[in-house]
Amino acid sequence: MELLTIGAFARASRLSPKALRLYDELGLLRPARVDPHTGYRRYDPAQLERARLVVWLRRLGMPLADIRAVCELGPQAAAREVRAYWARVEADTAARRDLAAFLVDHLSGKDTTMSAAHSTLRIRYAVLSDTGSVRESNDDAGYAGPRLLAVADGFGGGRHASEAAVEALKPLDAGVPGGELLSALEDAALRARESVSALAASDPALRDVGTTLTAMVWSGSRLGLVHIGDSRAYLLRHGELFQITHDHTVVQSLIDEGRITEEEAASHPQRSLLLRAVGGDSAFEPDLALRDARAEDRYLLCSDGLTGVVPAGEIQRVLASAADPGGAVRELVALAIRAGGPDNVTCVVADVVADVVEQAALTWA
Repeated sequence: MELLTIGAFARASRLSPKALRLYDELGLLRPARVDPHTGYRRYDPAQLERARLVVWLRRLGMPLADIRAVCELGPQAAAREVRAYWARVEADTAARRDLAAFLVDHLSGKDTTMSAAHSTLRIRYAVLSDTGSVRESNDDAGYAGPRLLAVADGFGGGRHASEAAVEALKPLDAGVPGGELLSALEDAALRARESVSALAASDPALRDVGTTLTAMVWSGSRLGLVHIGDSRAYLLRHGELFQITHDHTVVQSLIDEGRITEEEAASHPQRSLLLRAVGGDSAFEPDLALRDARAEDRYLLCSDGLTGVVPAGEIQRVLASAADPGGAVRELVALAIRAGGPDNVTCVVADVVADVVEQAALTWA
């Protein structure tokens, strides 16, 4: 079949000649023949399928380096890579959605309106940590206060790293203005990393220490969430349980990319490997989010010593039926122990409670 000029190929593929020249330079879409004297490019009509794939992937927002890799794969492998890429995009979009919602409310002055009666939210909370039935020591740390809830699961050096991370967050329990929640949480997470890094440098035996960290800070009707690792935060609202954090683990990334199922993840040999953490060899990229709190919400923060052995349905049942946070943490820890208690287990449960305050009416003489 006769080769197409660059102009004809551009029209057929919906790529501009400028883009075709760029893709040639990048090795993404080489012309079938280049005139040695004029440098004029010609393309084989059979290359149109690859060119159109490049167009579609660019519209998807995929970087050129990733597009080049996808184009070298067979159809099934390419489909898996596209699915994996889009899963990463959706996870990133979900994290940004909460921030956008907060900024819209904050900038529109939602917090400045006053009514004749308004609710002041507070929390009732409880925390319980247990070594479990197998481990000799407890590497977890948990904290619950009037404004701060936190769970950390240490590794590589006993309880040192988890305690250091939680201590770095404790100043937040004194209170943070609502408009500063994200900045305060980010600063606190950086302090936690500095504390763990200093710990690792203080003793050769602790050079590999690290920890997960999942924490919430309350301010008015909002809460800020910082999360890194595989400890989790859940919300029970109107009887339904929602996991509001995303595990930063190898197996979770494989699930997100459609490479394994949830069932396969439970027995995967790399199920405990972290992609992100505070310290250790993992990346330090904490997730930050803002949420609106509602009266009668119940929150659970826990280490993987609970979620690794207790099904989500059982967690939901306990959170929905326990009369108070203290009863909830005791029953959840007991469930983990009855399931074998192979790991340390730490649970923090907090109930959002509304106190209605009547504003005095103004009278004019």
